Amino acid sequence: MSAENPWPLRVVSKKIGDWVARLGEVWTEGQITEISHRGRTVYLTLRDPSAEVSMRVVDFTGAAAAADPPLRDGAQVVVRAQAQWWDKNGSLSLHLREIRQVGLGELLARLERLKKLLAAEGLFSADRKKPLPFLPYRIGLITGRASDAMRDVLKNARARLPAADFDVREVAVQGPRAVTEVCAALAELDADPDIEVIVIARGGGSMEDLLPFSDETLCRAVADAATPVVSAIGHEPDTPILDYIADWRASTPTEAGKKVVPDLAEEQRGLNISRTRLRQSLNALLTREEDGLAAMRARPVLARPRTMLESRAEAVENLTHRMRARIDSRLERSVDDLGHLRARLRSLSPQSTLDRGYAIVADSGTGAILRDAADAGERIHVRLAAGSLQAAVTEKEEGP
Repeated sequence: MSAENPWPLRVVSKKIGDWVARLGEVWTEGQITEISHRGRTVYLTLRDPSAEVSMRVVDFTGAAAAADPPLRDGAQVVVRAQAQWWDKNGSLSLHLREIRQVGLGELLARLERLKKLLAAEGLFSADRKKPLPFLPYRIGLITGRASDAMRDVLKNARARLPAADFDVREVAVQGPRAVTEVCAALAELDADPDIEVIVIARGGGSMEDLLPFSDETLCRAVADAATPVVSAIGHEPDTPILDYIADWRASTPTEAGKKVVPDLAEEQRGLNISRTRLRQSLNALLTREEDGLAAMRARPVLARPRTMLESRAEAVENLTHRMRARIDSRLERSVDDLGHLRARLRSLSPQSTLDRGYAIVADSGTGAILRDAADAGERIHVRLAAGSLQAAVTEKEEGP
């Protein structure tokens, strides 16, 4: 096989058919989205509720017609079928061998298993839930087309806050397309930076009708959303798994409308009460301060401030007299001490010795004071009590 020697299309189709035939019988599950009859042959479209995947199922055996209760659109079924490739038009279908409707008990058991799985992963934890904004700039609303749930949310939200801004996405909220459409709307709203909270709302219904809101794909999409999500599915007793995953659960769409926005009238009343309390507190504070100021001004020290100065002036004058007296006494003692010290110095000074008739003799050459005649040079300098003499040494007599 090559570009120069290609296989005919019939050969390619046959080989695909041979490969499909080797697959054998398979068990698969899905939701019925279409049922049609052509004689005794029943044609079904089986769809995966969590993805855009569907496949044609053909029943030549009468198993679909014999189903009890009768099959209907949206029914969850498990089928045993043989894959079949049609050579002529290149299409793949499943030939039905057996079909079973998933009963309520089985559905509940599956939901319980999924709930335990998600809880074990921490997706129900309160720590991961995001707080709702107090005053959202814009609100995303995912709901059924022209549904009562949509009207309930909008009516109650705008009754509390007339300026509430909504971006409404109308989608299928039951049946095989519900999960895909809700997830797509959720992704679009979550990507919009103006959307600060998203409400997923649906009215009440049977457990089978609410199954999309317990779908694992949708639950994980809500858990991964960066925007806070409010679940408002059904009525008070209805608790799809989405209620555990969402950041806040509203028991009804009406409650969701009241939760996502503040009550403008109530906020205004609260603001008025706060203003009144603030005004009263300020008035009381001013009154206390005015009374305190008046009491301070009535005190003698402020009423007649010179009185305090006059009483202190006498004390300052007395202290001044005492300081001067003490300084004078100190000066007198210092003068006396200085006189005594001068007298002592004079009595011990060389001049006093000279006055008694002594003289100081120094060598004229070196200026050194002479204490021994042997140290004298040829000339000496003699200092007397009054004046001095220059003398020549003619003879030296050494002492004892």
